[in-house]
Amino acid sequence: MAPSMKQRISTLAELKIKIGNETFENPIWVASGTFGYGTEAPELVDVNRLGAIVTKSITRQPREGNPPPRIVETPSGMINSIGLANIGVEKYIQDMLPIYERLSTKIIMNIAGTDIQEYVEIMEMVESVSSAIVGYEINISCPNVKKGGMEFGVDCDMTAKLTEELRKLTDRLIIMKLSPNVSDVVSIGMSAQNAGADAVSAINTVVGMSINSNTGMSNIYTTYGGLSGPAIKPVGLAMVHKLYQKLSIPIVGMGGIVNGKDAVEYMMAGSTAVQVGTANFRNPGIGENILDSFDSFLDKTNRDSAFELIGSVKTHS
Repeated sequence: MAPSMKQRISTLAELKIKIGNETFENPIWVASGTFGYGTEAPELVDVNRLGAIVTKSITRQPREGNPPPRIVETPSGMINSIGLANIGVEKYIQDMLPIYERLSTKIIMNIAGTDIQEYVEIMEMVESVSSAIVGYEINISCPNVKKGGMEFGVDCDMTAKLTEELRKLTDRLIIMKLSPNVSDVVSIGMSAQNAGADAVSAINTVVGMSINSNTGMSNIYTTYGGLSGPAIKPVGLAMVHKLYQKLSIPIVGMGGIVNGKDAVEYMMAGSTAVQVGTANFRNPGIGENILDSFDSFLDKTNRDSAFELIGSVKTHS
């Protein structure tokens, strides 16, 4: 029996996307801070089906992070104040990089620092060894640390200076992770683009607070934390769309993606790829489910490629 039109379209639908000089098998990635170092999940899911894994943030020295309580569920989301707990770059190079050699999916390392020198030292150390890493996501938007993080993501000059310094060190992808906690995300994105970034990712978590009305206490030790999950999806969509209107480099969208429909909407808003974050805590295999649903959407709407979705949203004005 000859294949149906739907079957033919499914066979031909192109999921590959390109950012800088890297081609990704599909636009469904998993987000930093929600998938560990990318080495734990292979026992639970087929990570090689994912377009990319973005590792949790790595700092120069190991960090224990903030004291508990540092996670609380909220309506349609969660607030975290983990505080960039991680093993540090030396142990990351020693223990994690060899494992990445055995994975076929792309690995993007997330880097965080308190000052430009820390970011530079981390990248220099990783660049000095052979690894399967294809790029770096630069965390300049974490609201959960007292020093660094957001300082670089709220000032155009600091964003540009950091991007310029890191661009000197590598030919791998540089993706600057933007904060929603700014008055003008487009200006920050333009600064990153003009300084040599290959892409930007948006958005990081939104500053939030949770209170226990019975005790009168804040539910987070640090009082404030980063809100993620479906509650922030409209904010993410708006910021991606604003960035898409002005930037010429790709945007990796994130914020509240829990199904294929959400991924489609982010790409319609202007994303070239998307990152699945908080949903991984409920189901580590959600990325695969989203990929299948996304692929099915392309079939049902007779699209030949994921690329056709990018920036295709129709507005009333």
